[in-house]
Amino acid sequence: MLNIKVLGPGCANCRKLEEIVHEAVAATGVEAEVVKVTDMGQIVAYDVLKTPGLVINEKLVSSGRIPTASTIAEWIRAAA
Repeated sequence: MLNIKVLGPGCANCRKLEEIVHEAVAATGVEAEVVKVTDMGQIVAYDVLKTPGLVINEKLVSSGRIPTASTIAEWIRAAA
């Protein structure tokens, strides 16, 4: 099972990224746990300077932007 983390304080972009991640997970059919991380200490630990951030299996794959669902699906397939 993949571990996916959406990093951000809860802003609109962070919520949008979380929605897109759930769509991408459903589209790929990969079993994944999606966790929202709002603690700034944990977010900074991933070297994220701009939110939202996206971490798949403890690897930072995106920061400061909202990738498309198809791009996220590709990252999920690659990590699975």
